[in-house]
Amino acid sequence: MSQCKVIAVANQKGGVGKTTTTFSLGVALAKKGKKVLLVDTDPQGSLTISMGWRELDKIPLTIANLMEQSMNDETIKTNESILHHKENVDLIPSNLRLSVLEMSLFSAMSREYTMRNCLSKVKDNYDYILIDCQPSLGILTVNALASADSVIIPMQSQYLSAMGMTELLKTVSKVRNQINPQLKVDGVLITLVDKRTNLSKEMRTQLQENYGSAVKFYDTQIPFAIKTAEATSTGKSIFDYDKNGKVAEAYSSFAKEVLENDKERNKNAVAQVR
Repeated sequence: MSQCKVIAVANQKGGVGKTTTTFSLGVALAKKGKKVLLVDTDPQGSLTISMGWRELDKIPLTIANLMEQSMNDETIKTNESILHHKENVDLIPSNLRLSVLEMSLFSAMSREYTMRNCLSKVKDNYDYILIDCQPSLGILTVNALASADSVIIPMQSQYLSAMGMTELLKTVSKVRNQINPQLKVDGVLITLVDKRTNLSKEMRTQLQENYGSAVKFYDTQIPFAIKTAEATSTGKSIFDYDKNGKVAEAYSSFAKEVLENDKERNKNAVAQVR
């Protein structure tokens, strides 16, 4: 049985820091000695661009090609699609071809498991696979949730971000009940926190009151910083671009939390087996 943990980074609301979280958490885990694969499942290719591959239409093999191979019952060339980033993380890229594939997925057999088939080919090579989901609850996000062991939900501490939380938790619950019984919600990561205002603090308190019984909230909060947006335009993670900054420090702390939670969960699972 593979020891690799697959995490979907999901929220149907855009602009909450999903891509930054996927990239930053991936690099932070790699810095702690883990082998990490990132998977871009957004047709806009935001993660692929953030990691420095800008000419999306020139990438020969993407997640769309792999899923198409799976749907056509062809050899799935997952290994050949993997790009290597200089910060010791790997990437399965995406581009607009995925939008076209999304339409044909609806008529595919076992459509919810298409992405899982592609990732199963390389799971044994990694400790963590992080899937950057597109900002919707469509068939591609369902595929990501069907492939994952757990979900991390990045959320901005604003009212509009909080409104979509119920729908996302409903989708996770449906996927768990109908497709992937092992799926868990690891927790909610509050992002883009402006420490100068009380609003973030008030919203976090409100979120915890409303959802605290259903999901865990990570202790780490990711601060808002212009440097994060600047890093995106350079193809570098925040660790390479601003290694002593507050965002890099926060993501390092978040990775530590993720590892500690997984260690605790594994220990409990072993105890239950005994």
